[in-house]
Amino acid sequence: MTEAARALPARELTSLGRMRWSDVPAPVLDERLSSVLLENITARISVVDRRHCYLYANRETLDFLGRPASEVIGRHLSEVVGDAAYAGYRLLAERVFSGEALRLEGWVDYPGRGARYLRETFIPYGPGDGPIEVVAVFGRDYTDLKLREQELADKLAQLHTSEALKSAIVDHALAALITTDDTGRIVEFNPSAEAMFQRERSDVVGRAVSAVVMPERFRAMHEAGMRRMQAGGEARVLGKRMQLHALRADGAEFPIEMVLWRTDIGGEAFYTASMVDVTEAHDAAREIERQREALRQTEKLGAMGSLLAGVAHELNNPLAIVMGRASLLEEKCEHLPELRADAQRIREAAERCGRIVRTFLNMARSRPSQRGPVALNEMVRAAADMLQYGYRTHGIELELRLAEALPAVIADGDQIGQVVMNLLVNAQQALAGREGERRVRVQTGIEQRREDREPRVWLRVADNGPGVLPAARERVFEPFFTTKAEGMGTGLGLAVSRSLARDHGGDLSLEPRPAEGGASFRLSLPISGQAEAETIPAPLPEPGAPLQARVLVVDDEAELAELMRDMLEGAGYEVATAESGAVALEMLATARFDAIVSDLRMPDMDGAGLWREVTARHPLLARCMLFVTGDTLSPGAREFLRSARCASLDKPFSKADLLAKVAVMLD
Repeated sequence: MTEAARALPARELTSLGRMRWSDVPAPVLDERLSSVLLENITARISVVDRRHCYLYANRETLDFLGRPASEVIGRHLSEVVGDAAYAGYRLLAERVFSGEALRLEGWVDYPGRGARYLRETFIPYGPGDGPIEVVAVFGRDYTDLKLREQELADKLAQLHTSEALKSAIVDHALAALITTDDTGRIVEFNPSAEAMFQRERSDVVGRAVSAVVMPERFRAMHEAGMRRMQAGGEARVLGKRMQLHALRADGAEFPIEMVLWRTDIGGEAFYTASMVDVTEAHDAAREIERQREALRQTEKLGAMGSLLAGVAHELNNPLAIVMGRASLLEEKCEHLPELRADAQRIREAAERCGRIVRTFLNMARSRPSQRGPVALNEMVRAAADMLQYGYRTHGIELELRLAEALPAVIADGDQIGQVVMNLLVNAQQALAGREGERRVRVQTGIEQRREDREPRVWLRVADNGPGVLPAARERVFEPFFTTKAEGMGTGLGLAVSRSLARDHGGDLSLEPRPAEGGASFRLSLPISGQAEAETIPAPLPEPGAPLQARVLVVDDEAELAELMRDMLEGAGYEVATAESGAVALEMLATARFDAIVSDLRMPDMDGAGLWREVTARHPLLARCMLFVTGDTLSPGAREFLRSARCASLDKPFSKADLLAKVAVMLD
């Protein structure tokens, strides 16, 4: 009947098991009273004979079974309670009919009722000293109580898990977390806060946060803000990223970045501050500014270029792997739109990182002016990516309104990129002291003026800052003239930018003051007849196409070599890989290849050395070598690629870039 059963202790056995109803006093034997009691008691009572058939079932039992008395009395237990419940009873029947009283508790499956948690007592009965003839069954259904107990236990376990997880997060968070009550008294101080402020949690809990972590000159303002919020006033700082100064236990001040939020618990308000020590970032920013100013005044760009070449090579390798693998994953998830979208986001983020690195390197590159088709929109996007962090941390909204299918111009990409960067940096600095909304809008377009023989593309950078004073409007393009605070500029940016624009046949001008205020600068450049509109890259070769070409990939970084192999094999090429130039030469001595894709910088034999060996041993194959490089600043790399007349591919690259280069080379 149920899952657990035990014999009742002897002291719990009443004389019911062996008593005769005739022995009970007359008033108790009132049949009607007994009937009323049995029928209305809030417990299930039934009587079963030795044939395992029901002799009696009270109203509570019939309600539980969901049957009328006609379908229960005289029926076999298996017909009424089902085979599963009856199987349990049958195992106990021999013990009960031998005179043993049992108490059972557990889950039982009933037809139409499902699993029920029951507590039942089986009392054997026989007249006089004769054999046991019937068993009286007393039972209660505790299913609802058991389910509530289980639900409560589950919720309690979840609560314990959640509390443990939150505690682990707080205790192991890299950021300093300090929680106060609505009066500003500290109630939580995590280990990172202890390390940052050099104070023990036990020493600061209960103290005013202003006295613990704030320089004295800021305490009055903080306490005024707390009083304002207690009075129901506006919470001006909640949820905003702020840069402040904090105080260590030794009295030293240091810069922090902080976000404050409010939590209401049980009708009480608590405030939690998440703080990061940005001393290193501030020191690094000051050092970068110092170095930038020094570089403007000296001839050290060449040394910096060599340094950046190595950094670019190290960054571009992992970027190429991330971008390429994301592209391959995107293709594999063609029928899984959600995964495909995630892979696309990863690829786009890697491409953005690549554009930032490429833009920075182009700015630092020292070389003669080289003009070719330049997409102005791409220059804007690259500069926006480069400056996005500075704009965001200063609360400046950068809005791009770029014309679609904007024609390219024949220009020096590095110089035009420098002009765009100067305009965006100037707009950011112009908004540095502005209160309220800060906004910079960048627009591009195409125009045809009567005095021009050909159309021009134009770029407008407008901010909502204080604008340019009338007295300064005529001088903003003069060398060394600046309206910025000391140390924020040399006065050469706009002068150099206008000079570069005019060298390209265009112009840079300060437009009349906009109606909404601020300043607006406009760059215009002529479109050459050789320039083409921005186009969509050609489609990739169909995967698995029988190109009948064998390609040898040479790269000392295994992940990058494997990536290029997967890309090329996906397009139908037969590919082999070599981890060095020496291994590549051994493979060339034993197998035929139609093309070689090689890294330019490798430890034992670099790409240039491999090319010289291939030229000597396989002169025709030397004409089909593609060099992949992130060393775009190295004069040696540029000179080798120029003299060898070999194709090159800058890291990071997409699958389309690689396949297009290989296809052109083989063709």
